[in-house]
Amino acid sequence: MSDNKKPNTNKPKFNAYWIYGIVIAIFIGMQLFGGGSSFNEAKPITENQFLDYLRSGDVKTVEIIRNTHIAEVFLTQEALNKEVHKGARKTSIIPSSTETANYKFEFGDQQNFEDLLNLTIKENSLTTEKKFETENNLWGEFLLSLLPFVLIIGVWIYIMRRMSSGGGGGPGGQIFNIGKSKAKLFDENTEVKTTFKDVAGLEGAKEEVQEIVDFLKNPEKYTSLGGKIPKGALLVGSPGTGKTLLAKAVAGEAKVPFFSLSGSDFVEMFVGVGASRVRDLFKQAKEKSPSIIFIDEIDAIGRARGKNAMSGSNDERENTLNQLLTEMDGFGTNTNVIVLAATNRADILDKALMRAGRFDRQIFVDLPDVRERKEIFEVHLRPLKKADGLDIDFLAKQTPGFSGADIANVCNEAALIAARNGKKEVDKQDFLDAVDRIVGGLEKKNKIITPSEKRAVAFHEAGHATVSWMLEHAAPLVKVTIVPRGQSLGAAWYLPEERLIVRPEQMLDEMCAALGGRAAEKVIFDKISTGALSDLEKVTKQARAMVTVYGLSDKIGNLTYYDSSGQSEYGFTKPYSEETAILIDKEISAIIEKQYQRAIKLLEANKDKLTELAEVLLDKEVIFKDNLEKIFGKRPFEKEEPISTVK
Repeated sequence: MSDNKKPNTNKPKFNAYWIYGIVIAIFIGMQLFGGGSSFNEAKPITENQFLDYLRSGDVKTVEIIRNTHIAEVFLTQEALNKEVHKGARKTSIIPSSTETANYKFEFGDQQNFEDLLNLTIKENSLTTEKKFETENNLWGEFLLSLLPFVLIIGVWIYIMRRMSSGGGGGPGGQIFNIGKSKAKLFDENTEVKTTFKDVAGLEGAKEEVQEIVDFLKNPEKYTSLGGKIPKGALLVGSPGTGKTLLAKAVAGEAKVPFFSLSGSDFVEMFVGVGASRVRDLFKQAKEKSPSIIFIDEIDAIGRARGKNAMSGSNDERENTLNQLLTEMDGFGTNTNVIVLAATNRADILDKALMRAGRFDRQIFVDLPDVRERKEIFEVHLRPLKKADGLDIDFLAKQTPGFSGADIANVCNEAALIAARNGKKEVDKQDFLDAVDRIVGGLEKKNKIITPSEKRAVAFHEAGHATVSWMLEHAAPLVKVTIVPRGQSLGAAWYLPEERLIVRPEQMLDEMCAALGGRAAEKVIFDKISTGALSDLEKVTKQARAMVTVYGLSDKIGNLTYYDSSGQSEYGFTKPYSEETAILIDKEISAIIEKQYQRAIKLLEANKDKLTELAEVLLDKEVIFKDNLEKIFGKRPFEKEEPISTVK
């Protein structure tokens, strides 16, 4: 690449803020010089008031304007300081060759007025001067007063021309360009460093989007067999799984114009703007075809129509969606524009948007499994100064259920923790501390807690550990602490088995382990507390899912009231009768109570070991799997090794 800098050929953007300064200055000038402003005009008075001021010796000059029956009054300097003339027009602060009048008034017959004026001056021995002004000078003042308006009109004509030529920057330009697309263009002049090598895991999703990129690069390979390029691909998955990252990789690999924007960029307070932006976006994309449009968070404009009873056919969001549907597969669509979109709420999208011919492919981006997590760790560990022999397989196994974004956060937190502790490299313990920090929250070692509360927390957490150790299908314990973290006074970490299907006995064992904390309080203190709130919330959701979603209840039977489409025909009403609702509530309560009594029996049978474990926890504040093995011995249950689905 040459070191010579290219000359900057871009014209500087026009900034409309200075226009406001000009307009303000013009209006100030109008106030000071214009003849039509109340600030600049002499104060009107009556003829009798003038005569009173004249007799008082306050009038310096009277100027009679011929053929108008109007006279202007100029006060002496002493009179201007009197209270009675407080409301009179003051002398202009701007230097002027002409003196400004303080009052003006209308009179009747001019000859009679002149006679009265001369008589009053003579009788009171006044030095008031009488002048006559021709009417022609008024026309000059009138034309001068029109000058600000002429300037304003000229300024606005200039602005309009600048806006129409595309030179508008600042607020003025935004107003005139409000219907233009806000998409950011990535083309051969824009360097996009993200490629498919930076996307770890997601093999199935990568394969599908890579095929779209390959189609753009080698269309003959597919068209020779009669294939057509897909109209669109919808990336669906949980937050943080890598949907936007995949789109970035497509932008870096495709080498075609790539328009990127968010679904909210179409939304505006003005009617018709969203549809206008859709039209402008596709117009630009067609002009640069073949090209790709990426709409992130498309659910902002793609929600199912007619779901909101308050919105009618003129709803702005629906107009935007209608225009998008037409552009993607309408009467005159262009097949050389591919639309990529991402959402984590596919269940609320409109069916017309999801159909084949618009989004031909729905690519599901799932949470990574243990093998994919290892690959993701390898990507995010590249920039870190990690310790020699760091076991990446161990890190992958310690983060079940983590998304790609979570793993990136773990790596960053581990580096920050290592730096905080003055280390030169990031080791295994830093990663474990980072996982604890993300899952449980920040440690609060200085939090004030009474000895009785600390003892209750210790037995509560020991109860969880004991019950989970004694049950076959409960998740194995990793760590228990009574150091307050986040909003909790204690926490227990488990390593859940990654299952593709879950059986009733597995769910019941997990519920029993979750109730072990409250059961331990009942067994040891014969009292219960509010400390089991999160446990009760968890088991209630599990029990309700067993009964109403998975059909695992004998009394309810093989029924589910779950609607995967999110567009239930029942609306806000329950899809079952009141009698069934009562039956569901009783069944949920019975399941939870049965597991609670089961936990109490297990703890009563192992009360001495529970107490020993709680004392160790009170002493050390943090215990691990090894401590449980010393007290309870090894778990008698052997876990079935997962079978790899990779062929």
